[in-house]
Amino acid sequence: MFALADCNNFYASCERVFRPDLQGKPIIVLSSNDGCAVARSNEAKALGIKMGAPLFKIRDIVERHNVAVFSGNMALYGDMSQRVRWVLEEYAPSVEAYSIDECFLDLRGMPKIDFDAYAKKISSECWRQTSIPVSVGIAPTKTLAKIASKLCKHYPKLRGGCYMHRPEDIEKVLKRFPIEDVWGIGRRSVPKLKERGITTAYDFTQLTENIVHALMGITGVRTWKELQGTPCIEFEDGFEARHSICVSRSFSSEIYDTRELQEQVANFASTVAEKLRKQRSVAAEMVVFAYTNRFKENTPQTYANALVTFTTPTANQRQIVAEAVHTTQRIFKSGYGYKKAGVIATKIIAEGEVMHSLFESTTAIERERRITSALDSINATFGRGAVKLAVQGSGKIKTASDNQSPHYTTRWSDIPKVSVK
Repeated sequence: MFALADCNNFYASCERVFRPDLQGKPIIVLSSNDGCAVARSNEAKALGIKMGAPLFKIRDIVERHNVAVFSGNMALYGDMSQRVRWVLEEYAPSVEAYSIDECFLDLRGMPKIDFDAYAKKISSECWRQTSIPVSVGIAPTKTLAKIASKLCKHYPKLRGGCYMHRPEDIEKVLKRFPIEDVWGIGRRSVPKLKERGITTAYDFTQLTENIVHALMGITGVRTWKELQGTPCIEFEDGFEARHSICVSRSFSSEIYDTRELQEQVANFASTVAEKLRKQRSVAAEMVVFAYTNRFKENTPQTYANALVTFTTPTANQRQIVAEAVHTTQRIFKSGYGYKKAGVIATKIIAEGEVMHSLFESTTAIERERRITSALDSINATFGRGAVKLAVQGSGKIKTASDNQSPHYTTRWSDIPKVSVK
């Protein structure tokens, strides 16, 4: 058996944890620069606010219904996600973090138990320990477990847990489950299937394997078999390092000054280096890019990018930031207003696979390693950005976040204070 634990309206739920006055009230969380609604509470959905709706288009709804509006607070959401995973790890031998708000649990090999009660217990414990509502679906395959977790959101009487295993129950659910909502069915495949009259997950299971393979390839066949109860999607309980890392942002207003742009890129590069070290990797190449606002048709437009190749693959903070800043200066064009920039690390390998040159100074390498290790240690103790390179300036990214909530769990100054009288 597999379980899928899905945090309900995760970003909005995180905001409610420390704002109990918002229980039962509509909430939306905005994308970078407070542009679009990327998360909505059930109450906000009921008002007709669509995913991705620009804030300026729904301003009247927000004001008329007193919708609580928050800028994205990824530090808070990431920390709450980790807290939920800690709870889930108590209930399964292996946990696979699928996304910031979803985890698969491998329940194979567990003794015969009441899985329906087990699913409800996991959901209840997540709520007790984190105050995040979590829907837990248990089924013979990962795809069916995902469907089972969705049932919890639509049927409150399930109390956060659903065990879907009897063939007759699975068939009944699949006959009512839209094909476009099936995990593994891409947007390009949906029109092809609907042309053949396939509108539900059950309809999909009635196709032959040859037809599924012709329409969707081996990936589609895996989904087809999973819906029929045959596990085909591997469980990944180990950590797999990413093969590329990108850190980029759109700015709240155009940047015309080279020093200001260098400062922003320096912060992106610093984050890239941190992520490399966190997964114990190094990068052989790095791309730095910056471009103007393509939506302003009457202004000069440019897209600038450059590739940096490191003689020896690295995750060194100072080296990566210095190269990124130098490259930004090289690609910068005066008179253009840059709206977005970023840094991408590529050709990533494990740090243990690095082959150093015979001409490199081992003393210098060790010195840089110790400096970087000290920076990481200080920032881990006193908070990210406690110590940074001078070229990073204030360390703040030029984005609009006027409605961001405090960093309740990741910043000492933002820890809630309670007065007892």
